[in-house]
Amino acid sequence: MDIRIAGTVNDSIVDGPGIRFTIFTQGCPHNCEGCHNPQTHDFTGGTVVDTDELIAKIKGNPLLDGVTFSGGEPFCQAEALAYLGSQIKALGLNIVTYTGYTFEKLWENRESNGWKSLLDVTDILIDGPFILAQKDWEIHFRGSRNQRCLDCKASMSAGRAVETEL
Repeated sequence: MDIRIAGTVNDSIVDGPGIRFTIFTQGCPHNCEGCHNPQTHDFTGGTVVDTDELIAKIKGNPLLDGVTFSGGEPFCQAEALAYLGSQIKALGLNIVTYTGYTFEKLWENRESNGWKSLLDVTDILIDGPFILAQKDWEIHFRGSRNQRCLDCKASMSAGRAVETEL
């Protein structure tokens, strides 16, 4: 299955807990002022790669604790990431997904766009748009104070956002 990405980082320590393989998806509708990755906004930019290539790279790093889906906006390519996520989970790795959408928006629209499938493979969801006026260097794995770190499994079970600490 193909996916359009802006790039990858093989051993990130800033995109979630532990050592992570980070996939930056290409394409984002949010256009947040002060975005850390504005080059990922263009839906026609980046590179199209086969998810099997990404799995091979992930398997090639025995030090990984997990994989992070970042952006761009991962939920714009939810089906491909859900497919990739199921393979990642089979390797025993955890998944952190960043999104500019709130959990409530994703939950409300979970039955369309493959969103539920991506939520199903996500362990930790960092939700909410980046808000420049709320930028905070002191919070772990988030850019602005409005963004939440959610236990995705617990949130899905409860049908509401369940925050967690990393």
